[in-house]
Amino acid sequence: MKTDQSKLLVHVVVDPMLSKVLRPHQREGVKFMYDCVTGQQIDDNFGCIMADEMGLGKTLQCVTLLWTLLKQSPDCCPMISKAIIVAPSSLVKNWYNEIAKWLGTRINALAIDSGTKKEIDRNLDFFMKQQGRRICNPVLIISYETFRLHASVLHKGSVGLVICDEGHRLKNSENQTYQALVKLQAERRILLSGTPIQNDLLEYFSLLHFVNRGILGTAQEFKRRFETPILRGRDADATDEDHKKGEEKLQELLGVVNKCIIRRTQALLVKYLPVKVEQVVCCRLTPLQLALYKSFVGSLVTQCQLGSEGKMTSSALSSITLLKKLCNHPDLVYDKCLERSEGFENGLDLFPDGYNTKVVRPQLSGKVMVLDTLLALIKATTSDKVVLVSNYTQTLDLFEKLCRQRCYQFVRLDGSMSIKKRAKIVERFNDPSTPEFIFMLSSKAGGCGLNLIGANRLVMFDPDWNPANDDQAMARCWRDGQKKQCFIYRLIATGTIEEKIFQRQAHKKALSSCVVDKEEDVERHFSLGDLRDLFTLNEDTFSDTHDKFRCRRCVNNIQVKGPPEGSDCNADLSQWNHCADKKGLSDVVLKGVWNSTISFVFHHWSHEEQRKTV
Repeated sequence: MKTDQSKLLVHVVVDPMLSKVLRPHQREGVKFMYDCVTGQQIDDNFGCIMADEMGLGKTLQCVTLLWTLLKQSPDCCPMISKAIIVAPSSLVKNWYNEIAKWLGTRINALAIDSGTKKEIDRNLDFFMKQQGRRICNPVLIISYETFRLHASVLHKGSVGLVICDEGHRLKNSENQTYQALVKLQAERRILLSGTPIQNDLLEYFSLLHFVNRGILGTAQEFKRRFETPILRGRDADATDEDHKKGEEKLQELLGVVNKCIIRRTQALLVKYLPVKVEQVVCCRLTPLQLALYKSFVGSLVTQCQLGSEGKMTSSALSSITLLKKLCNHPDLVYDKCLERSEGFENGLDLFPDGYNTKVVRPQLSGKVMVLDTLLALIKATTSDKVVLVSNYTQTLDLFEKLCRQRCYQFVRLDGSMSIKKRAKIVERFNDPSTPEFIFMLSSKAGGCGLNLIGANRLVMFDPDWNPANDDQAMARCWRDGQKKQCFIYRLIATGTIEEKIFQRQAHKKALSSCVVDKEEDVERHFSLGDLRDLFTLNEDTFSDTHDKFRCRRCVNNIQVKGPPEGSDCNADLSQWNHCADKKGLSDVVLKGVWNSTISFVFHHWSHEEQRKTV
């Protein structure tokens, strides 16, 4: 930012009431964002992406920057007079509370999350028309949906800064929300996202283009110059020349974007948090699941292939959803069998006599059997609470029935719950004296921003296509304030579509590691051909994922050489512990659960301390 050189410039310093609570990495983050929004990182560009992983305090860093810009500049006057924070509707109140927590009555933020169109327009018009030295509400907090619906009012004036929380919502530059925000008259732009690459590099381009327009050219130029050669070089079947060209283009891209993106991983949290043990548990299908699965994939309905450019047809997507539900429990496809739907014409004949879905039969699903035993052991041998996560509300319904059968007290959060009620049940569950043992969570509804440190065990019952959704859900327990050792259980149906989805996650994470985390030796395990092979059932495997690693540390699925020195659960899965029996496990509860249903376990820990506690 240019200043009048005739004036005596002064140092800009963070208010002591905030600087005393900032951790070293947070101070670094505030300084980086300040340099970006003042044009010191890239000439004539005033935006950046704060891409710290979950739990590192992105909100506090932004509150600190906001307060600094509203009060100071090298010219002895405020650098900005107004700012807008745009967030998912479920986090609007959270931002309001955080500003109040750190700044108290020093600032009067205006949070808009409800009201009639007329009321909202009136409040927004008031905010935009505010001018002068004494502005009543210098900060507006608004949801993405409300911003889009009332964009015409917000486009009438200008603001000094816009902050977009969970900014990966802006990954599609064609949608209305992106277009509404990009037209806002705000030179300084900060985008917050712990997961800036969720699916592909073009989405990453959209985020960078939003904060610093034109820095990477047009979307077509970016695709030709960077995306195509980088992805070609990442493919497991790529030639040496493709690898070399891809690496060169990756380095060229990093040279540009590293000036306006800051990324720190959860590895920094190990100084402040107890150990986290992460475990991927492969569970065999039961005979009923196996018979239904084979019947379905053998039918004509699943002979749909991926469309052009690797995109799935609608019939393929519906088949995938049914297979994922079958991996959870046959109950979830029973209605399709009753209707004799395509692929399940003879399904009803495979169910036991007198079958009904009013009572859960854990023995008919490999994953539910493991879950049932796991919950029983946790309840009997520990005082721990459990978060139970699924992508499907139907599966949460199944969990409810199971909890009632076992007399477990529980609470449930899904998309139907109001934000006010959500805050109350979270507060109650986190109180160790309350009797609720299980917190059921829909990953889509509660993945972002929830603090569930009252639990220290989390079960991720099914994988999502998007690794970011799973990562968000799994970060609910292991975060600031957690005092107990944490255990994460990811349940995957052995040899099924779930392993294929899990492998696709690994592929996306490898891409993200290269571009966002700047890791140089991320292994390329899966070709695009592998990832298209979704409907193949591999019955004769301990773990299809482990098979594809062509692991050199295991002989006949038994680990003979431990993980590389210095690796942890942030490392590539091939560098975790690999167990085809319970001898290598560190979690006493999972050892007690192990039976013939569990075929394989990958496990690792967050930091070295684990070796002392095992």
